[in-house]
Amino acid sequence: MIAIHPYLNFAGNTEEAFRFYQSVFGGKFSTVSRFRDTAEASRLPHEEQDKLMHIALPVGRNTVLMATDALESMGHHLNAGNNFSLQIEAESTEEADALYRALCEGGKPTLPMMTMFWGTYFGMLTDKFGIQWMINYNFNQSISI
Repeated sequence: MIAIHPYLNFAGNTEEAFRFYQSVFGGKFSTVSRFRDTAEASRLPHEEQDKLMHIALPVGRNTVLMATDALESMGHHLNAGNNFSLQIEAESTEEADALYRALCEGGKPTLPMMTMFWGTYFGMLTDKFGIQWMINYNFNQSISI
């Protein structure tokens, strides 16, 4: 396993939160992706298309703080406990699959492991203790996300 990163969910104010975190931690965003640039854009109301699908802020040498706008129009309902996930950066698809299977035991798969449009192998689950996990393998390991 390469690293575990916190992944935060916000109710439409991710950009505001991450500008604040940037002022606290410094650094530059390594990724900023908006919903308007995804295949889901046509499903969203016009006022939500500029919301953040994904943002990443490296913090220190080995941690990346990441987040999304969890939009109710896409079926997301935030409450205490589901407003964050832990993302595991795996070193291979095999390791990603093994971690996914192990963490799913007694838990609930949310998204099966699959190759995603942004170029990673990715899946999501909630373990038997209610903790949300994201498993990610970046095919280009020289890029840290």
